[in-house]
Amino acid sequence: MTTLVFGHKSPDTDSTGSPIIWSWYLNEVKGEAAKPALLGEPNTEAAFMLEHWGLEKPEIIGDVAEGAPVVIVDTNNPAELPASINSADIRAIIDHHKLVGGLETKAPIDITVRPLACTATIMIDLIGRDVAKMPEAIKGAALTCILSDTLAFRSPTTTSHDKAVAETLAADLGVDLADFAVEMFAAKSDVSEFSDAELIRMDSKEYEVDGTKFRVSVLETTAPEIPLGRKDSLMASFKTVAAEDGVDEVLLFIVDILKEEATLLIPNDLVKGVAEKSFGTTVEGDTVVLPGVMSRKKQIIPNLKV
Repeated sequence: MTTLVFGHKSPDTDSTGSPIIWSWYLNEVKGEAAKPALLGEPNTEAAFMLEHWGLEKPEIIGDVAEGAPVVIVDTNNPAELPASINSADIRAIIDHHKLVGGLETKAPIDITVRPLACTATIMIDLIGRDVAKMPEAIKGAALTCILSDTLAFRSPTTTSHDKAVAETLAADLGVDLADFAVEMFAAKSDVSEFSDAELIRMDSKEYEVDGTKFRVSVLETTAPEIPLGRKDSLMASFKTVAAEDGVDEVLLFIVDILKEEATLLIPNDLVKGVAEKSFGTTVEGDTVVLPGVMSRKKQIIPNLKV
């Protein structure tokens, strides 16, 4: 059977590119039939990556069949995976997030979880010398993933190894890192065609704090004035999204990539309390600026308090 390789729901660049990278490796190097898949429409930056490097958009799937062989990348959280994931035959997990628990496997599997900024960085390490066999498009996908997850090395999750791998890939491809990052972030910032609900879910994860379930959403942009110009309608959509997704509240952080800060929308007293307890700030009005906050994984999720 063909192994499906996929990342998390609301696929960002890493969860779109890494399945493509690993499927190439399984097919072309290991001789194992594999194909990438997505658990939703890719965001605008991921779509830019596919178009820029001439890559076909992977099939979007809603669930997995019982016993289907799968490789999970860029997550290990069952809440971010298909409903039937524990009935599939999970063959491997490649990730850079903390362990959540709840996945069940049919047999012992290969698990690689490393404290790096990007799943694609881990894959480059695992592929090793066979990286030399990679087509330009696959190398380009890896480079785009790393620049995305590190916010062009601005994110506090960035390691020296992520940067070194990106620089090597860029040299191989003849790509100017600064210029390419500008193109990527311009694509990421173009959200004009998305509804409020789509923006809220575009890059989001479910997370529970002391019995309160949150959808923690992040919009990374070089044009924060665009989503902030829609803050009233975005906050009006929070209740609908929360009800539909089975969570208690939405937290939406608009990350200004260039200023290296986040603005949290404050729709009610619950979120105001979360902001003040979690980030040691004082909230006045319906937004609060959090200087230096850029990473959900390292700076937002670990600090959340109710």
